[in-house]
Amino acid sequence: MALLDIVLEGDPRLRQKATKIRNADESLRKLAADMHETMDDAPGVGLAGPQVGVMRRIIVAFVPGQEIGEGAADVRLTLLNPEIIRGSGREVATEGCLSIPHWIGDVPRMTSVTVKAMDLDNKPVRIKAHGYLARVLQHEIDHLDGIMFIDRIEDKSTLKEVFDEEEEDAEMVG
Repeated sequence: MALLDIVLEGDPRLRQKATKIRNADESLRKLAADMHETMDDAPGVGLAGPQVGVMRRIIVAFVPGQEIGEGAADVRLTLLNPEIIRGSGREVATEGCLSIPHWIGDVPRMTSVTVKAMDLDNKPVRIKAHGYLARVLQHEIDHLDGIMFIDRIEDKSTLKEVFDEEEEDAEMVG
């Protein structure tokens, strides 16, 4: 495995739509492993293909069980061609992004989503996510469509530069 360079805001690839993946192969499995390693090292809880300069519809995520609910297991995902097919609720929470380091802002997201995707074995998967996991999935899927968290902020006065302690308090996504 290898650490990948994270693409930063200003790079035009972050504003482009990623292309659909036809089949997972060994090179895509290696990319997924490298993306997980990069995300863990950053540290972050999600990462999308365009954030590492790969214009393909792949996301990885890791959400600790404690963020999901008492007694919940950790969730580590790799999703190909993820698509939100259903969503409900609305909640505003503070987010950050590995591609826009040291900046956070309040972003409205759906509180529950159903995502359909393909796994690394080319099998269809469907995930029903709530709360923090739903937020992470929405953030990463946005990256695949060239949308950054700053585009979703309704009250621009909540966008602020932060330092390490404050970043830890924010929901640092990919």
